[in-house]
Amino acid sequence: MEEQLEGRVKEQERTKEKYKKLGEKILMVSRNELYLSMRFLDSALGSLSYEMNQNTFFVGTDGISLFYNPRFLMERYGQHPVIVNRAYLHMILHAMFRHIWHREEREEEYWNTACDIVVESIIDGMESRAVKRLIPDKREEIYNDIRKFQKVFTAEGVYQYLITAPLTWKEFTAISTEFLVDDHSFWKHEEGEKKEGDSSDQQGEEQKEQQKLENKKDRQRSDQNTMAKEQKWQKITEQMKTNMETFRKQAGNEAGSLLKALKVETRIQQDFRTFLKQFAVVREEMQVDMDSFDYGFYHFGMEFYGNMPLIEELEYKEVAKIEEFVIAIDTSGSCSGAVVEAFLREAFSILKDTENFFHKVNIHIIQCDMEVKEDICIGSQEELDTYLEAFAIKGYGGTDFRPVFEYVKTLQEQGELKQLKGLLYFTDGYGTYPKKRTDYNTVFVFPEQDYLEQDVPPWAMKLVLNEEQLFSKK
Repeated sequence: MEEQLEGRVKEQERTKEKYKKLGEKILMVSRNELYLSMRFLDSALGSLSYEMNQNTFFVGTDGISLFYNPRFLMERYGQHPVIVNRAYLHMILHAMFRHIWHREEREEEYWNTACDIVVESIIDGMESRAVKRLIPDKREEIYNDIRKFQKVFTAEGVYQYLITAPLTWKEFTAISTEFLVDDHSFWKHEEGEKKEGDSSDQQGEEQKEQQKLENKKDRQRSDQNTMAKEQKWQKITEQMKTNMETFRKQAGNEAGSLLKALKVETRIQQDFRTFLKQFAVVREEMQVDMDSFDYGFYHFGMEFYGNMPLIEELEYKEVAKIEEFVIAIDTSGSCSGAVVEAFLREAFSILKDTENFFHKVNIHIIQCDMEVKEDICIGSQEELDTYLEAFAIKGYGGTDFRPVFEYVKTLQEQGELKQLKGLLYFTDGYGTYPKKRTDYNTVFVFPEQDYLEQDVPPWAMKLVLNEEQLFSKK
Protein backbone atom coordinates (compact mmCIF):
# COMPACT_ATOMS: atom_id res chain seq x y z
CA MET A 1 0.00 0.00 0.00
CA GLU A 2 2.78 2.41 0.97
CA GLU A 3 4.71 1.49 -2.19
CA GLN A 4 1.64 2.23 -4.35
CA LEU A 5 1.15 5.59 -2.61
CA GLU A 6 4.80 6.47 -3.03
CA GLY A 7 4.60 5.49 -6.69
CA ARG A 8 1.59 7.73 -7.24
CA VAL A 9 3.38 10.68 -5.61
CA LYS A 10 6.42 10.19 -7.82
CA GLU A 11 4.19 9.91 -10.89
CA GLN A 12 2.45 13.18 -9.95
CA GLU A 13 5.81 14.88 -9.52
CA ARG A 14 6.99 13.62 -12.92
CA THR A 15 3.75 14.82 -14.52
CA LYS A 16 4.08 18.20 -12.82
CA GLU A 17 7.68 18.56 -14.00
CA LYS A 18 6.62 17.54 -17.51
CA TYR A 19 3.88 20.18 -17.57
CA LYS A 20 6.28 22.77 -16.18
CA LYS A 21 8.86 22.15 -18.91
CA LEU A 22 6.18 22.09 -21.61
CA GLY A 23 4.75 25.41 -20.36
CA GLU A 24 8.20 27.01 -20.30
CA LYS A 25 8.91 25.73 -23.80
CA ILE A 26 5.68 27.28 -25.13
CA LEU A 27 6.53 30.61 -23.47
CA MET A 28 10.09 30.58 -24.86
CA VAL A 29 8.80 29.86 -28.36
CA SER A 30 6.32 32.73 -27.98
CA ARG A 31 9.02 35.06 -26.68
CA ASN A 32 11.28 34.21 -29.63
CA GLU A 33 8.50 34.85 -32.15
CA LEU A 34 7.79 38.24 -30.60
CA TYR A 35 11.48 39.11 -30.60
CA LEU A 36 12.06 38.10 -34.23
CA SER A 37 9.01 40.12 -35.29
CA MET A 38 9.67 43.16 -33.06
CA ARG A 39 13.31 43.38 -32.01
CA PHE A 40 12.77 46.56 -30.02
CA LEU A 41 11.04 44.36 -27.41
CA ASP A 42 14.29 42.59 -26.49
CA SER A 43 14.89 44.10 -23.03
CA ALA A 44 11.22 43.83 -22.05
CA LEU A 45 10.89 40.21 -23.19
CA GLY A 46 13.91 39.19 -21.16
CA SER A 47 12.70 40.81 -17.94
CA LEU A 48 10.20 38.19 -16.78
CA SER A 49 11.11 34.82 -15.30
CA TYR A 50 8.71 31.88 -15.63
CA GLU A 51 6.89 30.31 -12.72
CA MET A 52 4.25 27.61 -12.95
CA ASN A 53 1.20 28.39 -10.84
CA GLN A 54 -1.80 26.10 -10.89
CA ASN A 55 -3.81 28.42 -8.64
CA THR A 56 -4.55 30.57 -11.67
CA PHE A 57 -6.65 29.43 -14.60
CA PHE A 58 -4.53 31.23 -17.19
CA VAL A 59 -1.49 33.61 -16.99
CA GLY A 60 -0.46 36.72 -15.09
CA THR A 61 2.49 38.78 -13.92
CA ASP A 62 3.61 40.85 -10.95
CA GLY A 63 6.33 42.62 -12.94
CA ILE A 64 9.02 40.11 -11.95
CA SER A 65 7.65 36.69 -12.87
CA LEU A 66 5.28 35.40 -15.52
CA PHE A 67 2.93 32.98 -13.78
CA TYR A 68 1.26 30.37 -15.96
CA ASN A 69 -1.10 27.45 -15.83
CA PRO A 70 0.44 24.91 -18.24
CA ARG A 71 -2.93 23.46 -19.25
CA PHE A 72 -4.07 26.93 -20.33
CA LEU A 73 -0.93 27.43 -22.42
CA MET A 74 -1.26 24.03 -24.11
CA GLU A 75 -4.92 24.62 -24.91
CA ARG A 76 -4.41 28.13 -26.31
CA TYR A 77 -1.25 27.20 -28.21
CA GLY A 78 -3.12 24.29 -29.74
CA GLN A 79 -5.84 26.69 -30.95
CA HIS A 80 -3.29 29.11 -32.44
CA PRO A 81 0.18 30.30 -31.34
CA VAL A 82 -0.87 33.93 -31.93
CA ILE A 83 -3.19 33.69 -28.90
CA VAL A 84 -0.24 32.94 -26.61
CA ASN A 85 1.90 35.60 -28.31
CA ARG A 86 -0.77 38.21 -27.68
CA ALA A 87 -1.17 37.15 -24.04
CA TYR A 88 2.61 37.39 -23.52
CA LEU A 89 2.75 40.86 -25.07
CA HIS A 90 -0.41 41.87 -23.16
CA MET A 91 1.39 41.27 -19.84
CA ILE A 92 4.56 42.99 -21.05
CA LEU A 93 2.57 46.12 -21.91
CA HIS A 94 0.86 46.11 -18.49
CA ALA A 95 4.30 46.24 -16.89
CA MET A 96 5.68 48.81 -19.35
CA PHE A 97 2.79 51.19 -18.76
CA ARG A 98 3.00 50.38 -15.03
CA HIS A 99 -0.67 49.52 -14.73
CA ILE A 100 0.29 47.05 -12.00
CA TRP A 101 1.42 49.77 -9.60
CA HIS A 102 -1.05 52.58 -10.32
CA ARG A 103 -4.16 50.84 -9.04
CA GLU A 104 -4.42 52.48 -5.61
CA GLU A 105 -7.54 54.48 -4.76
CA ARG A 106 -9.35 53.21 -7.86
CA GLU A 107 -12.23 50.79 -8.21
CA GLU A 108 -10.45 47.56 -8.98
CA GLU A 109 -12.85 46.06 -11.54
CA TYR A 110 -12.98 49.25 -13.61
CA TRP A 111 -9.22 49.82 -13.42
CA ASN A 112 -8.46 46.24 -14.49
CA THR A 113 -10.79 46.50 -17.47
CA ALA A 114 -9.46 49.93 -18.47
CA CYS A 115 -5.90 48.60 -18.50
CA ASP A 116 -6.94 45.57 -20.56
CA ILE A 117 -8.72 47.77 -23.11
CA VAL A 118 -5.68 50.02 -23.52
CA VAL A 119 -3.12 47.25 -24.11
CA GLU A 120 -5.46 45.26 -26.36
CA SER A 121 -6.15 48.35 -28.46
CA ILE A 122 -2.38 48.73 -28.96
CA ILE A 123 -1.95 45.06 -29.92
CA ASP A 124 -4.98 45.23 -32.23
CA GLY A 125 -3.29 48.12 -34.03
CA MET A 126 -0.05 46.22 -34.66
CA GLU A 127 0.82 44.86 -38.10
CA SER A 128 3.27 42.25 -36.79
CA ARG A 129 2.34 38.76 -37.95
CA ALA A 130 3.22 37.42 -34.50
CA VAL A 131 0.14 39.12 -32.98
CA LYS A 132 -2.02 40.06 -35.97
CA ARG A 133 -5.61 38.84 -35.94
CA LEU A 134 -9.02 39.93 -37.19
CA ILE A 135 -10.58 42.43 -34.76
CA PRO A 136 -14.11 41.42 -33.73
CA ASP A 137 -16.92 43.84 -34.55
CA LYS A 138 -17.82 44.08 -30.87
CA ARG A 139 -14.34 45.40 -30.08
CA GLU A 140 -14.54 47.98 -32.83
CA GLU A 141 -17.83 49.22 -31.42
CA ILE A 142 -16.32 49.58 -27.95
CA TYR A 143 -13.25 51.38 -29.32
CA ASN A 144 -15.47 53.80 -31.26
CA ASP A 145 -17.58 54.54 -28.17
CA ILE A 146 -14.47 55.33 -26.13
CA ARG A 147 -12.98 57.50 -28.90
CA LYS A 148 -15.99 59.77 -28.59
CA PHE A 149 -14.76 60.42 -25.05
CA GLN A 150 -11.01 60.53 -25.76
CA LYS A 151 -8.94 60.33 -28.91
CA VAL A 152 -5.87 58.86 -27.21
CA PHE A 153 -6.33 55.75 -25.09
CA THR A 154 -4.72 55.88 -21.65
CA ALA A 155 -5.61 53.72 -18.67
CA GLU A 156 -6.64 56.79 -16.65
CA GLY A 157 -8.79 58.12 -19.47
CA VAL A 158 -10.55 54.82 -20.21
CA TYR A 159 -11.08 54.37 -16.47
CA GLN A 160 -12.83 57.75 -16.32
CA TYR A 161 -14.98 56.70 -19.28
CA LEU A 162 -15.99 53.41 -17.66
CA ILE A 163 -16.98 54.90 -14.31
CA THR A 164 -18.93 57.77 -15.85
CA ALA A 165 -20.55 56.04 -18.85
CA PRO A 166 -24.19 54.95 -18.35
CA LEU A 167 -23.34 51.25 -18.41
CA THR A 168 -25.37 48.59 -16.66
CA TRP A 169 -23.40 45.98 -14.73
CA LYS A 170 -24.29 43.44 -17.42
CA GLU A 171 -22.90 45.72 -20.14
CA PHE A 172 -19.74 46.40 -18.14
CA THR A 173 -19.25 42.67 -17.52
CA ALA A 174 -19.59 41.99 -21.24
CA ILE A 175 -16.87 44.57 -21.96
CA SER A 176 -14.60 43.11 -19.26
CA THR A 177 -15.04 39.59 -20.65
CA GLU A 178 -14.25 40.74 -24.18
CA PHE A 179 -10.84 42.09 -23.13
CA LEU A 180 -9.97 39.62 -20.39
CA VAL A 181 -6.58 38.03 -21.08
CA ASP A 182 -4.56 37.69 -17.87
CA ASP A 183 -4.98 37.25 -14.13
CA HIS A 184 -4.65 40.58 -12.32
CA SER A 185 -4.62 39.03 -8.84
CA PHE A 186 -0.81 39.00 -9.10
CA TRP A 187 -0.86 42.82 -9.18
CA LYS A 188 -1.45 42.96 -5.45
CA HIS A 189 1.53 43.63 -3.20
CA GLU A 190 3.46 40.49 -2.40
CA GLU A 191 3.76 41.53 1.24
CA GLY A 192 0.17 41.41 2.45
CA GLU A 193 -0.72 43.50 5.45
CA LYS A 194 -1.02 41.44 8.59
CA LYS A 195 -3.69 41.93 11.16
CA GLU A 196 -3.02 44.80 13.49
CA GLY A 197 -2.85 42.56 16.52
CA ASP A 198 -4.81 39.84 18.22
CA SER A 199 -7.70 41.22 20.24
CA SER A 200 -7.75 38.22 22.56
CA ASP A 201 -7.06 38.72 26.24
CA GLN A 202 -4.15 36.28 26.09
CA GLN A 203 -2.03 38.64 23.99
CA GLY A 204 -0.37 41.37 26.06
CA GLU A 205 0.06 45.00 25.09
CA GLU A 206 3.77 44.46 24.51
CA GLN A 207 3.07 41.69 21.98
CA LYS A 208 0.51 43.88 20.21
CA GLU A 209 3.00 46.73 19.88
CA GLN A 210 5.63 44.32 18.58
CA GLN A 211 3.15 43.00 16.01
CA LYS A 212 2.32 46.53 14.87
CA LEU A 213 6.03 47.27 14.46
CA GLU A 214 6.53 44.12 12.37
CA ASN A 215 3.52 45.02 10.22
CA LYS A 216 4.95 48.47 9.62
CA LYS A 217 8.30 46.99 8.57
CA ASP A 218 6.50 44.57 6.22
CA ARG A 219 4.65 47.44 4.56
CA GLN A 220 7.87 49.42 4.18
CA ARG A 221 9.59 46.45 2.54
CA SER A 222 6.58 46.01 0.28
CA ASP A 223 6.66 49.67 -0.75
CA GLN A 224 10.39 49.48 -1.48
CA ASN A 225 9.95 46.32 -3.59
CA THR A 226 7.07 47.93 -5.46
CA MET A 227 9.09 51.08 -6.16
CA ALA A 228 12.05 49.02 -7.39
CA LYS A 229 9.85 47.07 -9.80
CA GLU A 230 8.21 50.21 -11.16
CA GLN A 231 11.55 51.99 -11.65
CA LYS A 232 12.92 48.95 -13.47
CA TRP A 233 10.05 48.96 -15.96
CA GLN A 234 10.20 52.72 -16.34
CA LYS A 235 13.80 52.38 -17.55
CA ILE A 236 12.81 49.55 -19.90
CA THR A 237 9.99 51.68 -21.33
CA GLU A 238 12.20 54.71 -21.88
CA GLN A 239 14.87 52.56 -23.54
CA MET A 240 12.30 50.96 -25.83
CA LYS A 241 10.94 54.37 -26.82
CA THR A 242 14.47 55.45 -27.74
CA ASN A 243 15.03 52.29 -29.78
CA MET A 244 11.75 52.72 -31.64
CA GLU A 245 12.47 56.36 -32.44
CA THR A 246 15.93 55.40 -33.71
CA PHE A 247 14.47 52.81 -36.08
CA ARG A 248 11.20 54.64 -36.58
CA LYS A 249 10.34 53.29 -40.04
CA GLN A 250 10.77 49.62 -39.16
CA ALA A 251 9.17 49.98 -35.71
CA GLY A 252 6.28 51.99 -37.15
CA ASN A 253 5.40 49.26 -39.61
CA GLU A 254 5.52 46.55 -36.97
CA ALA A 255 4.21 48.23 -33.84
CA GLY A 256 1.49 50.53 -35.16
CA SER A 257 0.35 52.83 -32.34
CA LEU A 258 2.78 51.50 -29.71
CA LEU A 259 5.30 54.32 -30.21
CA LYS A 260 2.57 56.92 -29.88
CA ALA A 261 1.35 55.26 -26.67
CA LEU A 262 4.91 55.17 -25.32
CA LYS A 263 5.32 58.89 -25.97
CA VAL A 264 2.17 59.61 -24.00
CA GLU A 265 3.22 57.26 -21.19
CA THR A 266 6.77 58.64 -20.86
CA ARG A 267 5.67 62.26 -21.09
CA ILE A 268 6.70 64.12 -17.94
CA GLN A 269 3.64 65.07 -15.94
CA GLN A 270 3.83 68.68 -14.79
CA ASP A 271 1.90 70.25 -12.00
CA PHE A 272 -0.34 72.99 -13.38
CA ARG A 273 0.22 75.23 -10.36
CA THR A 274 4.01 74.91 -10.55
CA PHE A 275 3.98 75.42 -14.32
CA LEU A 276 2.22 78.79 -14.03
CA LYS A 277 4.88 80.21 -11.68
CA GLN A 278 7.24 80.82 -14.60
CA PHE A 279 4.91 83.63 -15.76
CA ALA A 280 5.44 85.67 -12.60
CA VAL A 281 6.81 89.22 -12.43
CA VAL A 282 8.73 90.70 -9.49
CA ARG A 283 7.48 93.84 -7.76
CA GLU A 284 6.90 95.14 -4.25
CA GLU A 285 3.75 94.21 -2.37
CA MET A 286 2.58 95.53 1.00
CA GLN A 287 3.32 92.78 3.51
CA VAL A 288 5.72 92.23 6.38
CA ASP A 289 9.13 91.13 5.11
CA MET A 290 10.38 88.86 7.87
CA ASP A 291 13.41 87.86 5.76
CA SER A 292 14.86 91.36 6.14
CA PHE A 293 14.21 91.48 9.90
CA ASP A 294 17.37 91.48 12.11
CA TYR A 295 16.56 89.88 15.44
CA GLY A 296 19.99 90.79 16.88
CA PHE A 297 19.49 94.56 16.67
CA TYR A 298 15.87 94.22 17.68
CA HIS A 299 16.74 92.27 20.82
CA PHE A 300 19.63 94.62 21.70
CA GLY A 301 17.36 97.68 21.56
CA MET A 302 14.66 96.06 23.64
CA GLU A 303 17.16 94.97 26.32
CA PHE A 304 19.44 98.06 26.45
CA TYR A 305 16.95 100.90 25.98
CA GLY A 306 13.86 99.21 27.26
CA ASN A 307 10.92 98.70 24.89
CA MET A 308 12.74 100.48 22.02
CA PRO A 309 13.52 98.25 19.00
CA LEU A 310 16.38 99.62 16.90
CA ILE A 311 15.15 98.02 13.66
CA GLU A 312 11.63 97.14 12.63
CA GLU A 313 10.60 94.83 9.82
CA LEU A 314 9.97 96.29 6.36
CA GLU A 315 6.34 96.81 5.40
CA TYR A 316 7.03 96.05 1.74
CA LYS A 317 8.47 92.90 0.25
CA GLU A 318 9.63 91.99 -3.23
CA VAL A 319 7.56 89.04 -4.44
CA ALA A 320 7.27 87.11 -7.70
CA LYS A 321 3.63 86.69 -8.66
CA ILE A 322 1.47 86.73 -11.77
CA GLU A 323 0.00 90.15 -12.58
CA GLU A 324 -0.97 90.05 -16.25
CA PHE A 325 -2.14 86.96 -18.04
CA VAL A 326 -4.20 85.82 -21.03
CA ILE A 327 -6.29 82.65 -21.14
CA ALA A 328 -7.54 81.76 -24.62
CA ILE A 329 -10.22 79.09 -25.01
CA ASP A 330 -10.75 77.17 -28.22
CA THR A 331 -14.53 77.05 -28.55
CA SER A 332 -14.64 75.10 -31.80
CA GLY A 333 -17.14 72.28 -32.15
CA SER A 334 -14.55 69.61 -31.29
CA CYS A 335 -13.95 71.00 -27.78
CA SER A 336 -16.23 69.59 -25.09
CA GLY A 337 -18.02 72.12 -22.89
CA ALA A 338 -17.51 69.97 -19.79
CA VAL A 339 -13.75 69.75 -20.39
CA VAL A 340 -13.46 73.50 -21.03
CA GLU A 341 -15.33 74.27 -17.82
CA ALA A 342 -13.16 71.79 -15.89
CA PHE A 343 -10.05 73.53 -17.21
CA LEU A 344 -11.39 76.95 -16.19
CA ARG A 345 -12.24 75.71 -12.70
CA GLU A 346 -8.74 74.32 -12.28
CA ALA A 347 -7.15 77.52 -13.60
CA PHE A 348 -9.39 79.72 -11.46
CA SER A 349 -8.60 77.78 -8.31
CA ILE A 350 -4.96 78.71 -8.92
CA LEU A 351 -5.80 82.29 -9.82
CA LYS A 352 -7.61 82.72 -6.50
CA ASP A 353 -4.54 81.58 -4.56
CA THR A 354 -2.97 84.74 -3.10
CA GLU A 355 0.41 82.98 -2.97
CA ASN A 356 0.55 82.95 -6.77
CA PHE A 357 -1.23 86.13 -7.87
CA PHE A 358 -1.33 89.78 -6.83
CA HIS A 359 -4.54 91.08 -5.29
CA LYS A 360 -5.09 93.35 -8.31
CA VAL A 361 -4.62 91.59 -11.62
CA ASN A 362 -5.21 92.13 -15.33
CA ILE A 363 -6.37 88.84 -16.77
CA HIS A 364 -8.02 88.57 -20.18
CA ILE A 365 -10.17 85.51 -20.89
CA ILE A 366 -10.71 85.20 -24.62
CA GLN A 367 -13.06 82.81 -26.42
CA CYS A 368 -12.19 82.13 -30.03
CA ASP A 369 -12.85 79.72 -32.89
CA MET A 370 -12.13 81.20 -36.34
CA GLU A 371 -12.30 84.68 -34.80
CA VAL A 372 -12.35 86.29 -31.37
CA LYS A 373 -15.86 85.86 -29.93
CA GLU A 374 -15.44 87.39 -26.48
CA ASP A 375 -12.84 89.06 -24.28
CA ILE A 376 -13.59 89.43 -20.58
CA CYS A 377 -11.11 91.37 -18.46
CA ILE A 378 -10.76 90.19 -14.85
CA GLY A 379 -9.38 92.78 -12.40
CA SER A 380 -9.64 90.98 -9.07
CA GLN A 381 -10.02 87.54 -7.57
CA GLU A 382 -13.64 88.25 -6.67
CA GLU A 383 -14.56 88.72 -10.33
CA LEU A 384 -13.43 85.18 -11.16
CA ASP A 385 -16.36 83.53 -9.39
CA THR A 386 -18.82 85.88 -11.06
CA TYR A 387 -17.38 85.06 -14.48
CA LEU A 388 -17.51 81.30 -13.96
CA GLU A 389 -21.12 81.40 -12.75
CA ALA A 390 -22.21 83.10 -15.96
CA PHE A 391 -19.77 81.25 -18.24
CA ALA A 392 -21.13 80.01 -21.56
CA ILE A 393 -19.21 78.81 -24.61
CA LYS A 394 -19.46 81.07 -27.64
CA GLY A 395 -18.37 79.81 -31.02
CA TYR A 396 -18.52 76.17 -32.11
CA GLY A 397 -17.02 76.93 -35.51
CA GLY A 398 -13.65 75.88 -36.95
CA THR A 399 -10.32 76.69 -35.33
CA ASP A 400 -7.72 79.30 -36.22
CA PHE A 401 -5.27 80.24 -33.48
CA ARG A 402 -3.91 83.34 -35.25
CA PRO A 403 -6.74 85.83 -34.47
CA VAL A 404 -6.09 85.54 -30.72
CA PHE A 405 -2.41 86.44 -31.13
CA GLU A 406 -3.26 89.35 -33.43
CA TYR A 407 -5.82 90.58 -30.90
CA VAL A 408 -3.32 90.33 -28.01
CA LYS A 409 -0.77 92.29 -30.05
CA THR A 410 -3.37 95.04 -30.49
CA LEU A 411 -3.98 95.11 -26.71
CA GLN A 412 -0.24 95.48 -26.15
CA GLU A 413 0.01 98.34 -28.64
CA GLN A 414 -2.93 100.09 -26.96
CA GLY A 415 -1.31 99.75 -23.53
CA GLU A 416 -3.93 97.36 -22.17
CA LEU A 417 -1.24 94.74 -21.54
CA LYS A 418 2.06 96.22 -20.35
CA GLN A 419 3.82 93.35 -18.58
CA LEU A 420 2.33 90.29 -20.25
CA LYS A 421 4.40 87.24 -19.35
CA GLY A 422 2.26 84.42 -20.64
CA LEU A 423 -0.69 83.17 -22.67
CA LEU A 424 -2.42 79.86 -22.10
CA TYR A 425 -4.34 78.52 -25.11
CA PHE A 426 -6.64 75.63 -24.15
CA THR A 427 -7.42 73.59 -27.25
CA ASP A 428 -7.71 70.16 -28.82
CA GLY A 429 -4.90 71.22 -31.16
CA TYR A 430 -6.71 71.07 -34.50
CA GLY A 431 -6.21 74.46 -36.11
CA THR A 432 -3.84 76.86 -37.84
CA TYR A 433 -0.89 77.89 -35.67
CA PRO A 434 0.87 81.26 -35.98
CA LYS A 435 4.37 81.10 -37.46
CA LYS A 436 5.90 84.16 -35.80
CA ARG A 437 7.36 83.90 -32.28
CA THR A 438 5.66 85.96 -29.56
CA ASP A 439 7.49 88.25 -27.10
CA TYR A 440 5.80 86.43 -24.19
CA ASN A 441 5.61 82.76 -23.23
CA THR A 442 2.92 80.85 -25.11
CA VAL A 443 1.59 77.54 -23.89
CA PHE A 444 -0.85 75.34 -25.76
CA VAL A 445 -2.75 73.26 -23.20
CA PHE A 446 -4.28 69.97 -24.32
CA PRO A 447 -6.70 67.71 -22.45
CA GLU A 448 -5.12 64.27 -22.44
CA GLN A 449 -8.13 62.58 -24.02
CA ASP A 450 -7.64 64.78 -27.11
CA TYR A 451 -3.84 64.76 -27.14
CA LEU A 452 -2.04 63.46 -30.19
CA GLU A 453 1.45 64.42 -31.32
CA GLN A 454 0.29 67.92 -32.22
CA ASP A 455 2.45 70.03 -34.53
CA VAL A 456 3.00 72.83 -32.01
CA PRO A 457 5.39 75.56 -33.20
CA PRO A 458 8.92 75.05 -31.82
CA TRP A 459 8.86 78.44 -30.06
CA ALA A 460 5.77 77.55 -28.04
CA MET A 461 5.38 75.20 -25.08
CA LYS A 462 2.79 72.47 -24.67
CA LEU A 463 1.18 71.17 -21.52
CA VAL A 464 -1.04 68.08 -21.34
CA LEU A 465 -3.49 67.84 -18.45
CA ASN A 466 -4.79 64.40 -17.59
CA GLU A 467 -8.33 63.66 -16.48
CA GLU A 468 -7.43 63.57 -12.78
CA GLN A 469 -5.93 67.06 -12.96
CA LEU A 470 -8.88 68.45 -14.92
CA PHE A 471 -11.65 66.94 -12.85
CA SER A 472 -9.97 66.98 -9.41
CA LYS A 473 -12.02 69.98 -8.30
CA LYS A 474 -15.41 68.69 -9.37
